[in-house]
Amino acid sequence: MSNILLHNGEFMTLLIMALALGMDAFSLGLGMGMLRLRTHEIARISGTIGVFHVFMPLLGMVVGLYLSSIIGDVTRWVGALLLIGLGGQMIWNSLFGQDRDEPADSKAAARTSGIGLFLFALSVSLDSLSVGFSLGTFGANIALAVTLFGICGALLAALGLAVGGRVSHLFGEYGEVIGGGVLIAFGLKFLF
Repeated sequence: MSNILLHNGEFMTLLIMALALGMDAFSLGLGMGMLRLRTHEIARISGTIGVFHVFMPLLGMVVGLYLSSIIGDVTRWVGALLLIGLGGQMIWNSLFGQDRDEPADSKAAARTSGIGLFLFALSVSLDSLSVGFSLGTFGANIALAVTLFGICGALLAALGLAVGGRVSHLFGEYGEVIGGGVLIAFGLKFLF
């Protein structure tokens, strides 16, 4: 499968996936940005998310590579189905999730430092663990993937945090819908 990724442009494939995962951080950043955070708070939050967007997919890729060496082709199907399921879950949570009507400042207030920041970054990056597992089963370039995931996660989180107060009411939850749709498309691509 790594030959397919390479022939179809592994860099572009991984970049698009990194952007799709980063849309989750962007969407949540829009909501948290309503707190009108200071520059150093934006840097701390987005940097933490970027670090998690490196280590979570790295862990997933290592596990995916290990399992693919043991059970072979089955992991390809599991990886593709995980991407489809993850994309569907992102769309569902964005459109119908129970947190939708909760005010953004009450969701974000505990997420700007300490354990709140750690848990926020972990929750934003859990998606990248599953994607990392999928990419590991396909033998994707690990260094390239985690670098792109970390950079895109941090930059999109920072962008969402910086402009959150201005555009959250216009774009908010639909960023996650777009990201989910991209993950579903890649899952289908890997299946067929």
